[in-house]
Amino acid sequence: MAGLYIHIPFCKKRCLYCDFYSGTDMSQKERYIKALGREWEMRRSELGNSFVDTVYLGGGTPSQLKISELRFLFDSLFGINWAQCKEITIEVNPDDITEEYIEGLVSLPVNRISMGVQSFDDSDLLFLNRRHSSLQAVKAVKMCQNIGFENLSIDLIYGLPGQTLDSWKRNIEQAVALKIPHISAYNLIYEEGTALYRLLEAGKVAECEEDIALQMFDLLIDMLGSAGFEHYEISNFALPGCYSRHNTAYWQNIPYLGIGASAHSYNGYSRSWNVANLRQYCDKIESGNMAYILEQLTFNDLYNDFVLTSLRTMWGLDLSRVKTLYGNDRYVYCLQQAFNHIQSENLVISEGRLCLTRKGLFISDAIISDLFYVE
Repeated sequence: MAGLYIHIPFCKKRCLYCDFYSGTDMSQKERYIKALGREWEMRRSELGNSFVDTVYLGGGTPSQLKISELRFLFDSLFGINWAQCKEITIEVNPDDITEEYIEGLVSLPVNRISMGVQSFDDSDLLFLNRRHSSLQAVKAVKMCQNIGFENLSIDLIYGLPGQTLDSWKRNIEQAVALKIPHISAYNLIYEEGTALYRLLEAGKVAECEEDIALQMFDLLIDMLGSAGFEHYEISNFALPGCYSRHNTAYWQNIPYLGIGASAHSYNGYSRSWNVANLRQYCDKIESGNMAYILEQLTFNDLYNDFVLTSLRTMWGLDLSRVKTLYGNDRYVYCLQQAFNHIQSENLVISEGRLCLTRKGLFISDAIISDLFYVE
């Protein structure tokens, strides 16, 4: 099995914090959608005999595509058995959601919606330069549920300048009250090149204090845990059986193909990524050329990727697979590097798996990098 990621780089306006490739020029939509179908035709053989198990339309803002445009895109994905495909997700913005639009999605193979809510606090949304209000977000979720889309996920952001524990608590309470089965929550990151980073550099905003952000993360884990959610990946929480199949495949090193400008692909031994420029991407695809840069992964790259993706999840790092896939030397090295973190109770070995503890989650990046093999 394999995953298919499709990048839709169109946005009505850019959010303050976003560093994903996107733009507000809609004049190239038709050309771009045709190029997506052409790239799929050119590259689907890269998946070999694997069938497409999951499809994910991300962005950008995929809900900026009309239903007719989405239908054209799905029709161009020849060879995919939609009945066999277990999860087909589209990212949407709350203010794009209407009853007519949801009913249109129902008529397509789409069976999961990921909604970019980010916050149920209007002051947060204004700061982030989001297009919707809290009320619109609540209405959009309920509209999806009323029409029959129960497989929903929302994104939330914490650690915003001026955000308090109380306001964050209200965000979580609202998400739980809406009976959404999947929640992704991210600490605000100031990525270079974003409008948010420029404000930070200019001294116009101040980062949330680290101890406050950690308290917010702690509160998130406690509240969602009490509501029956499983914390199955550092930033992802789901009710039992409602994990994101597509993203879980990333963390389990299952191959995936990414089509569209800036989309990444992985086949188990190499990575590739398309040019992050819409016009250049279309030019290349239309002329029958590939639009990606290829990187062959070294043995150490593969080991490090396995450590990174495994430790991010509640299932942890299977030590027997480390030995089988990467040999006894890497197995011994991994345990040696983990020793101090086990002693300090940031890591634990349980049933042959190395897992982050609750304490270790807060410093996961540092712990995981300590286990990397660097020559």
